[in-house]
Amino acid sequence: MGRMSDQKEQEIKKPKSHATKWVLGILGGIGIILLVIGLSVYAGYQSAMKIREENRKLITAAALLEQFNLGLADVETGELDRARQRFEFIIRNDPEFPGATEQLTQILVKVNTIATPTAAPLPTLVPTQDTRGVDERFLQAEQSILNSEWTNAIDTLLMLRKDDPTFKAVQIDGLLFMALRNRGMDKIGKQSDLEGGIYDLALAERFGPLDTEAQSYLNWARLYITGASFWEINWAEAVNYFSQIAPQLPYLRDGSGLTAMERYRLALIGLGISQLQSEPCDAVETLNLALSIADDEEAAKALEEAVKFCEGGGSGRGNDDNRNPPTVEPQPTDPVIIPPTEAPLPTPYP
Repeated sequence: MGRMSDQKEQEIKKPKSHATKWVLGILGGIGIILLVIGLSVYAGYQSAMKIREENRKLITAAALLEQFNLGLADVETGELDRARQRFEFIIRNDPEFPGATEQLTQILVKVNTIATPTAAPLPTLVPTQDTRGVDERFLQAEQSILNSEWTNAIDTLLMLRKDDPTFKAVQIDGLLFMALRNRGMDKIGKQSDLEGGIYDLALAERFGPLDTEAQSYLNWARLYITGASFWEINWAEAVNYFSQIAPQLPYLRDGSGLTAMERYRLALIGLGISQLQSEPCDAVETLNLALSIADDEEAAKALEEAVKFCEGGGSGRGNDDNRNPPTVEPQPTDPVIIPPTEAPLPTPYP
């Protein structure tokens, strides 16, 4: 009897076990289907987003191309201000758009983008009276700028301003800004006339904000002049200033002909020698840095002495050694900063 009862119970349980497996199988299949559907939906979403992004880029490119063509048409019809706005819009959205920067540069030669010109002093000139028409002289000034003849352009524009302060005032302000900006850059970068370049850039700044490159040249030239003012007076300060300039504009130079890198090297030598007696270990580091820039016999001798006292633990020269420290004569430079001789510029127009 007991065995029969056990067999019946097992027979009753078997169907239940099969039913459970069947249900679990169905649920597992549904889960797999849902997972496949989810992955398909995600992949479709990603593909749709990619297509959408590509379409957006195509639409943007087409819109920029349309603006470019409209800008060219505006230039042809003389609508320079509207053309300028179109090319500025293109560059804001795509700085690498072919031809946009070149077109904007050409437009800026003829039209000024400054809405409200700021007052700027203009030199008081007493030129020979030019009886040519103002329009002809204005065209001459534009041609001078296109030829990079900055001084000629400035002189012509100032004569125009003197003869008729109301004639194309905004455009003349823009051309003066461009000519002063570029002449200042040339004086600093090509002519080693740092003071003159600073003067021109400061005047250009009164007509409108300087671009990043011009502002950098202005800052580096000012740093160079400040560093040179400490020459042979405070070597640590000279090193401080020229260490900032040398990595950025190593060939920047003033009327002395010394580049910023050479100034930095010589200032390091001067500082290292001044450290021999009180800070010989610091002198070792300073002189090593100077010699890493270029070989120098005097600096090498000073370094040997600095190493000897640094390794000996002394703070300076021994009592038995009363020799004077070796000296290195940096190349002479003119410490006097002569301001530009040009007179200040008067107000552009009433």
